[in-house]
Amino acid sequence: MINIEKSVHINKPVAEVFAFVTAFSNDAKWQSDLVRSEQTSPGPLGVGSTGLYVQKFMGQELKSQVEVTEFESPKRMGAKTTSGPVQYEYLMAFEDMGGGTHLTMTFKGEPGGLFKVAEGLVKGELDKSLGRDLAKLKHVLEG
Repeated sequence: MINIEKSVHINKPVAEVFAFVTAFSNDAKWQSDLVRSEQTSPGPLGVGSTGLYVQKFMGQELKSQVEVTEFESPKRMGAKTTSGPVQYEYLMAFEDMGGGTHLTMTFKGEPGGLFKVAEGLVKGELDKSLGRDLAKLKHVLEG
């Protein structure tokens, strides 16, 4: 089992950060391994909404269907995979800190197939990738 938690402080209001980060259409703007993401269910985002992630990770293209499991605007959003080679879930928690936003992202996953054999390497790559992505998110939102 892989468990990773990373945080970043973004100098923008919580509502603005939450709206940007929780839109599937924005994910490729700040997640470097992501090739494409989209919401696959109709209507506004909420618990039960679904999405598709297509990403390059360790030289492989991975497609994962996800389902939103928690949605409390503008405080929390969580999702889990419903298909794909790596079963994972993530939770994003947003806190107001002095007019800015403290975002904590928690990732839990169970690699399968070839990724299971290299679980330590996968964890290291995910840890670095999540750190880079949160730094990029801060840069994108703060301009």
